[in-house]
Amino acid sequence: MKKLLWILSFIASGILTYLSWQKLVPMGITEVLGFITGGYCVWLTVKENIWNWPIGIVNAAFFFYLFASKSLFADAGLQVIYIVLGLLGWYWWLKGGENKTTLKVTRITLKEALVLAAITAVATYGFTKFLTSVHDAAPFLDALTTVMSLVAQYMLTKKIYENWFVWMTADVIYVGLYIYKGLYLTSVLYVIFFGMCAVGAKQWLDAYRKAQLRDIHPGGADNA
Repeated sequence: MKKLLWILSFIASGILTYLSWQKLVPMGITEVLGFITGGYCVWLTVKENIWNWPIGIVNAAFFFYLFASKSLFADAGLQVIYIVLGLLGWYWWLKGGENKTTLKVTRITLKEALVLAAITAVATYGFTKFLTSVHDAAPFLDALTTVMSLVAQYMLTKKIYENWFVWMTADVIYVGLYIYKGLYLTSVLYVIFFGMCAVGAKQWLDAYRKAQLRDIHPGGADNA
């Protein structure tokens, strides 16, 4: 399944890049580059590869330009925050563990879940009112997906396993939003993101369980 998703995204990237250059589909090179770097970034994240962060920063730059040109102001602003969180995540993954070691996958606590849920509700309400006042194209959905993405990105930088489920929920909403705005390639990208997130959830859970076994039975988890 993992290899199939990667192969499909690679093939789709090549085909859509060609079609864009030939002007056979209604999309620009910025959207194509966002598609390619976005898919690669998520795949590297699934693999817990540190290079997901620099690739993600480049991806955020492409999407900042794309969303700003479509008057999706919240999504454009979100990319700036992604760049900042990308730099933090890059450092935390390398030095955020015990004694500044590599960060390990953890599970969310009940307190963290309640706090993040409350932040999501309050921030979405406030942001929706603001975006309505500046005539955003889709104020509620733009606000909701923006806040959910920030929460998921924060969880990702801390390697909290449940980040994948927040991302998948946001991805479903994003697909509809981008189809509505005519960003068809981006909507396809988010369908692929959803599939990659499902793979990531399984892979990170396996990594978490193996780490737990190593803590309980040092040296024996790899043979389990």
